Amino acid sequence: MMPIRLLANVMVPMRDGVHLATDIYLPEGAATLPVLLERTPYDKQGTNHADFSIANDKPLSKPEIARIFAADGYAFVLQDCRGRYGSEGVFRKYMSEAEDGADTLAWIRAQDWCNGRIGTLGLSYGAHVQAALASLAPPGLAAMFLDSGGFSSAYHSGIRQGGAYELKQLTWALKHARLARATMEDPARREALAAVDIRDWIGVERWTPGHSPVAAAPEYESFVLEQWNEENFSDFWKQRGLYARGWYDEFADVPMVHMSSWYDPYALTAIENFTGLAARKRGPVKLIMGPWTHGKRSLTFSGDADFGAAATLDHLFGDYIGLRRRWFDHHLKRDATPDPLPEPVYIFTMGGGSGRKLPSGRLDHGGRWRTATAWPLPETQETPFYLDADGGLTDSAPATAGHRSFIHDPYNPVPTIGGPIASGAPVMDAGGFDQREGPDFFGSKPPFRALADRPDVLVFETAPLVDTIELTGQVLADLFVSSSAIDTDFTIKVVDVYPPSADYPDGYALNIAHGILRMRFRNSFETPEAMEAGKVYQVQIASFPMSNRFATGHRIRVEIAGSNFPHFDINPNSDWRLPDATPQRAENRVHFGPGQSSRLLLPIIAMAETV
Repeated sequence: MMPIRLLANVMVPMRDGVHLATDIYLPEGAATLPVLLERTPYDKQGTNHADFSIANDKPLSKPEIARIFAADGYAFVLQDCRGRYGSEGVFRKYMSEAEDGADTLAWIRAQDWCNGRIGTLGLSYGAHVQAALASLAPPGLAAMFLDSGGFSSAYHSGIRQGGAYELKQLTWALKHARLARATMEDPARREALAAVDIRDWIGVERWTPGHSPVAAAPEYESFVLEQWNEENFSDFWKQRGLYARGWYDEFADVPMVHMSSWYDPYALTAIENFTGLAARKRGPVKLIMGPWTHGKRSLTFSGDADFGAAATLDHLFGDYIGLRRRWFDHHLKRDATPDPLPEPVYIFTMGGGSGRKLPSGRLDHGGRWRTATAWPLPETQETPFYLDADGGLTDSAPATAGHRSFIHDPYNPVPTIGGPIASGAPVMDAGGFDQREGPDFFGSKPPFRALADRPDVLVFETAPLVDTIELTGQVLADLFVSSSAIDTDFTIKVVDVYPPSADYPDGYALNIAHGILRMRFRNSFETPEAMEAGKVYQVQIASFPMSNRFATGHRIRVEIAGSNFPHFDINPNSDWRLPDATPQRAENRVHFGPGQSSRLLLPIIAMAETV
């Protein structure tokens, strides 16, 4: 490998006088070069758990990856975000990344080793910082590769959804407060944070300053409580770094890739950024959606569901480093390297496997890659399926009025069994699972029932399918609902129901996509409104994006409940305007029949050729 020169811990000045620790990897003897920038809160000297490949199952460290790109003729810049590891300042999650990123690009452009063309790359937070700086369209930015992040709107997915708060923000805060520089330097703080068991802290009760699992790390407690207490879609959520779609017109017009996966919390972000920017920019703008959990692009499985050897990014594009190198070679070096992504959209459609239990113990769900010219797919047919009082999901609306009800008890919420989650340990696991309680899922209780057997979960499903049906897009639940409470949540979950088999005598209910709505936001996320007890409201709840083939003999199911915990905080069913309101049980109803025909709009797709 070409000799690489390292300029270590260069302290790059920001506009407010704070300096950020930065490592620069340069090929020995090179003159001016295109530059790649990765900004991270996870230690520029560290290793990301996902940076392995099929060919090499040992994750490469950030410095090792930097040296690979440097040997290919790039100056590679790694920087610790403000207040993290070697950098000065106070870390306030997400809130200074636009300006810090733009200031870093300006500093890079002034260096004699930079040829003026800069690309950015990074996973998760490393993608959030890219979208943040791109909203300022800084000079020099020439190409981007955003992997599993880059908030299109953090209020609508990533920090909150449907008005509810994603508790992965709390589990993330505790983990990284323990790793913070201030914790390493303060034995008392370190001891206090080490003693916290997050399972003792999450429930329906609210946290307050000084009374939270991260109270010993006030800078972390501050942003958690800020995110949690900013319940309305206020100006706070419309800032750069949290709301790319509010800045699309000003966003940098450069070649960019938005990559995510169906079991990733940033699936909706990637798709919204793709659709919003592809319509406005010359780009080119590309979308890649795999079947993985957060960043696990070289695994064939997500949770308990396996999608086959073809499911990895490696299968389609070679390894991750190689794909990004070809992308940047094509757009930064402008050499003869062919465009590695000639099509606008690459998606993996799940389903079509044998349904057997593999030697790994996982379900063989299968799937295949395909390309498309746009999202939503042009061949999408939004097809209504109606809910009925017998639990059916059919193509005709019930002729008579009726309803089904459930009790949402804030002290006995429906447990989260997989889904698009990241940083959820030790209380959440990401991916696809049989929707059944078990000792490994937080909040589950003996006798560990199927969620469909809980009295607080309503089940609506088709008859066994006589033909395969593909759903690619977002399911829209158009529901007529009522409650005994002033406020409550309605959650949906789209499930692929396998029939009983030798390997799975009770069948297998695989979670595909979810959605949630906090009812006080039914008309506006800016202006919440109380409900009237017993009054019927028409609401719409969109699922997370998905692509799944429901095989012949399977059923398409939607499960409706009042909670999905600890993926989301619990609605206490009481007046949110009163700080001491007592949690209470709520009777929630879903209505059917003339004038109140609750239904699903299913994004049905004609069969397509594989890649």
